[in-house]
Amino acid sequence: MKPDELYRELKLFAEKLGVGVEEHNFRNAGIHVRSGACVVRGREMIIIDKHKSLSNKIRILAASLSKFPHEDQYVVPAVRDAIDRYAAEE
Repeated sequence: MKPDELYRELKLFAEKLGVGVEEHNFRNAGIHVRSGACVVRGREMIIIDKHKSLSNKIRILAASLSKFPHEDQYVVPAVRDAIDRYAAEE
């Protein structure tokens, strides 16, 4: 699976789990901000710096998704592989 397809599938899987995914510009934040999972107004979210490379976005998203209960959900094998591969990083 191509990287852009994998990223899109990871975002769709996050949506299926009820987790929002957003990209933001962290350069103008004025404080140190790190991409990853958080809760915003009671909603589970994964926020990613939009200036990260596609491979880093995939790594961040897959690692963050590994922390949510997902074992009983069907997902394309490439997405499951990415989540398993990056699970230890988050």
